[in-house]
Amino acid sequence: MVFVEKSNLDVKDGAFVRIDKRGIRVHIPVGSVACIMLEPGTRVSHAAVRLAATVGTLLIWVGEGGVRLYASGQPGGARSDRLLYQARLALDENLRLKVVRKMFEMRFGEPAPARRSINQLRGIEGARVRKNYQLIARQYGVKWSGRLYDPKNWDASDKVNKCLSSATSCLYGVTEAAVLAAGYAPAVGFIHTGKPLSFVYDIADIIKFETVIPVAFRIAAKKITVTEREVRLACRDSFRQNKILKRLIPLIEEVLAAGGIDFPPPSKDAQPIAIPEPETIGDVGHRNK
Repeated sequence: MVFVEKSNLDVKDGAFVRIDKRGIRVHIPVGSVACIMLEPGTRVSHAAVRLAATVGTLLIWVGEGGVRLYASGQPGGARSDRLLYQARLALDENLRLKVVRKMFEMRFGEPAPARRSINQLRGIEGARVRKNYQLIARQYGVKWSGRLYDPKNWDASDKVNKCLSSATSCLYGVTEAAVLAAGYAPAVGFIHTGKPLSFVYDIADIIKFETVIPVAFRIAAKKITVTEREVRLACRDSFRQNKILKRLIPLIEEVLAAGGIDFPPPSKDAQPIAIPEPETIGDVGHRNK
């Protein structure tokens, strides 16, 4: 993923470029980027949005430091069959509990306690998460007073909470890209509910403590002043090492399959994809028209 601030995004000579105030162009290989985080001071042209949608790159508008997510694009659009499948799992309490239990098992490496409601599992999960934060803080020698931060007052947070906010924002961006690319709705969650990114938080929490949380504490342990950019770069490296993008969509499918219901067949009236693959002029090794 790429963070862009204080510049314009446009398409010049067929290439997706960042243009700063001096007019200097930097090419962005948009087809190989999962999502582009747009920080304050960024403007995006219609041509750039269209190209990003064509290649399936998610555009996400975030606040300074990535601590807040304001809006996002939706490459390709969600599929009605997958939305109905997700909604059925979320609306049936028995099916929803199966999915939540699977999330618990994947997150903690052991089956969820038997005969527990979703609210009870939330409480158990919260206690374990707080304990995990304490253990990791002790491992890296970081003073830990709890997960405390104010999204409206970034400077009021201590260093470790700033690092955690920046790191989890990176993970949410990549996870939302995967949820949308798979054709599901970010808002239809199972553990988290009532938020625009409830399902994103559900999925991201499964891998949070094996990816971005250790990164955030490791950087916070440095005696020097660290920047949010340093956290983002470290998260990027972690995502590559752990092959996060390759894992997320299969993880989403595995979680939802725990409900034990059949996937609905495509509707006979289903519309074709909005932007079809271009015709080729020969073998797979040739360029497209």
